[in-house]
Amino acid sequence: TNAEDREALAPWLGQPPLLIPIGSNIHPSPPAGYDRAAWRARAGVGEGEVVLAYFGFLNESKGGEELVAALAALRGRNLPVSLWLVGGQVGTSDPTNHVYLARVRRRIAELALEPHVRWTGYMEPAKVSATLLAADLCVLPYRDGVSFRRGSLMAALAHGLPVVSTLPRLPLAEVVDGENMALVPPGDAGALAARLATLIADPEARRRLGEGARCLAALFDWDSIARQTAEAYGTLV
Repeated sequence: TNAEDREALAPWLGQPPLLIPIGSNIHPSPPAGYDRAAWRARAGVGEGEVVLAYFGFLNESKGGEELVAALAALRGRNLPVSLWLVGGQVGTSDPTNHVYLARVRRRIAELALEPHVRWTGYMEPAKVSATLLAADLCVLPYRDGVSFRRGSLMAALAHGLPVVSTLPRLPLAEVVDGENMALVPPGDAGALAARLATLIADPEARRRLGEGARCLAALFDWDSIARQTAEAYGTLV
């Protein structure tokens, strides 16, 4: 489904395998009657406040500590910014996730950031969609670089969110820094905070990134993925 796995599998197969991507795991479909301003107000968002959203489980590869450090740096500049951690906190496939979650929570407490961090917990898909649509930026500081294997990234793109992530490990021709994503070096909380501060001060740049995200998401439409999958199986009969 992605360039990284394709590269890893190629030596075993003797040639690069067929690549068929994944799409968003959350369809942009908020509850009926959805009102963005009202949703933000119910979440306690103040006037002029900028909401950063992180979507997906927390684990070592996803840069939670850099995210918290960047939030602290932004608050240290007196910027009106808060962080929503959207969805369930840990998965079940990796027991170290719980240890990492505890570390992130401890760091939030040490930096006195609790008033500026909201944990939504598990929500039904329509509410996840509404929450993503209510955010201003999606921040996904993957330590192993941005990748199309991440369903949470695909969801952010599908919702037209301006995405700030990290430089990919392998070149991704579809990703253009400053046009459909904003990219920083992995593991660099200072660079992440600086890029976020620039975007917080520039609503027009955020708008352009959001439009670019929607255009990029169109490349990962599930109907197209289904056709590619059917064609692949068709070659085997």
